[in-house]
Amino acid sequence: MTTRLRTTTRERARAALERARRRTLALTDCLDDAGLTAQHSPLMSPLVWDLAHIGNQEDIWLLRAAGGGPGLRPDLDHLYDAFQHPRADRPALPLLGPDAARRYVAEVRERALALLAAADLDGGDPLTAGAFVFGMIAQHEQQHDETMLATHQLRRGAPVLTAPEPPAAPGDSLPAEVLVPGGPFTMGTSTDAWALDNERPAHAVHVPAFHLDTVPVTNAAYQGFIADGGYDDPRWWHPDGWEHVRDKGLRAPLFWRQEDSRWLRRRFGHTEPVPDHEPVVHVSWYEADAYARWAGRRLPTEAEWEKAARHDPSTGRSLTYPWGEDEPTPEHANLGQRHLRPAPVGAYPRGAAPSGARQLIGDVWEWTASDFTGYPGYRSFPYPEYSEVFFGSDHKVLRGGSFGADQVAVRGTFRNWDYPVRRQIFAGFRTARDAEHADGGERRAA
Repeated sequence: MTTRLRTTTRERARAALERARRRTLALTDCLDDAGLTAQHSPLMSPLVWDLAHIGNQEDIWLLRAAGGGPGLRPDLDHLYDAFQHPRADRPALPLLGPDAARRYVAEVRERALALLAAADLDGGDPLTAGAFVFGMIAQHEQQHDETMLATHQLRRGAPVLTAPEPPAAPGDSLPAEVLVPGGPFTMGTSTDAWALDNERPAHAVHVPAFHLDTVPVTNAAYQGFIADGGYDDPRWWHPDGWEHVRDKGLRAPLFWRQEDSRWLRRRFGHTEPVPDHEPVVHVSWYEADAYARWAGRRLPTEAEWEKAARHDPSTGRSLTYPWGEDEPTPEHANLGQRHLRPAPVGAYPRGAAPSGARQLIGDVWEWTASDFTGYPGYRSFPYPEYSEVFFGSDHKVLRGGSFGADQVAVRGTFRNWDYPVRRQIFAGFRTARDAEHADGGERRAA
């Protein structure tokens, strides 16, 4: 490997770590100590827990595992172990206070950057080869940043976050759906140095031809489901979803409320009319599945989603991103908390996939029909608690990232997962149908 490539890898890792830290501090410095230590929802940790947990993971994986040293605060490991303490219980723990947490993460980062400057990124250690462990930690921090952004959305009180509006859609005429031809494609990756274990290895998958929504399902379309009594009709619901809807009294996406004939929503401390042309967000898998059934369609499988996003039929290759190999820019996708809402559907024409589908990356995570499992030949690395312990039917796969996800943790192979009841996450969906039904009945909703 050339010196230039080594420098580029090192610089990329440092830039990813620094970008994540700027965002972490922006999400925490905007609140006083009471706001940081409060639990704004039993679904989420106090923000101060997330802050110190970020530092603790960096302590464990960079200072100790990669650096071979004793670390800074191994005595904190038990407090910030997500498996030992459910979120609802974390406020009762003897956590570091805001100032102590800031000092801890700053000192860990100072040592981590010194380690990165001296690390052998070309050696035989799989942790440091290609700067993998540094990329893993940058991804981990950005994932917690998105979690903290969701906590901000759940928080009651005056707005503290600001961002410009996303770009408007260009207004070009788009078909309601695209056809993805049948055949094999390469799913997953074996070559991306920063891909996580559940994205590996690359393997061939045969996907029959199918139709996919060109853009995510909109708020206006979802209102059609509500108006047609969708939340009152068990025909559309998975049995567990129907039980959950009845038990919780769900009538609309999270943060929505109806005032006279208008739907309003709460968004980061603001109350506003629900915008018709944005992707619907804050819906559970059960709600997405029910809408799809009501519309005479279904959720795409994970393999279908990835083929629509990555497969280039002109070359037979699987791309890193829908638009190719270039890193995401503001012209490609709505990522990185650059905006505090999804962009209108049809935006980002430069981010379109070869299939013609738009906004497969950014804006909203998209629920798929698939359970979260390992690929053929899966091997846990560097620890089974990242992916393997979540495999099974309890978790559904989400793809594509959201406006709150950073580019370091979003690519065509990246896999997210959550319980099918989850609604606080920035999740929406698009629907699909089998190609052999192309001449079937009229579609109920756009």
